[in-house]
Amino acid sequence: MDRRAFLRSAAAAGVAVAGCGSDAPTGTLATYVSDRPGAISDFTSCVVSLSELRVLPADETNGTEEHVGSELVFKLDDAVVNLVELVGSTSTLAPEQELATGEYAYLKLGVSSVEATLSGGETAMVSTPGDAALKFDRPFEIRAGERTRFTANFAPVPGSGRGRYLLRPVASETTVSYE
Repeated sequence: MDRRAFLRSAAAAGVAVAGCGSDAPTGTLATYVSDRPGAISDFTSCVVSLSELRVLPADETNGTEEHVGSELVFKLDDAVVNLVELVGSTSTLAPEQELATGEYAYLKLGVSSVEATLSGGETAMVSTPGDAALKFDRPFEIRAGERTRFTANFAPVPGSGRGRYLLRPVASETTVSYE
């Protein structure tokens, strides 16, 4: 997303950012995607297309992390990641976003499609929970002039029926660091 599109998106959501009539500082959100070892060993490929990134400013919650405000939405133009190539500490960068400084309650990655092939050559049916978004309930901060590295960890989990899997976020292995 270019800066103008971000500013329009943020202004529509009521978030003050640099360039919107204020001198509010900004920082960079670098979202990385990785996969936790486990059922991924069942696959020769598990290609996930990411359609959007959503974040919720912490001041848009009611204090219990319940969503009451407006999420900021950034289109990712179906950024493609193959989870088989991202096992363990290996990760890949989704497009970076510039955000207003402050606390954020969570990050969601919208999934537009998953195409997967099992080790035996069969096609796997991989779905996502709920609204086709993987939600990472890990609060994070955007700091002025800094890069926040948010590493979202996924794992396909065997579902009901042969060749069926559910792609789930792995909260315990999701990390946030500052660079």
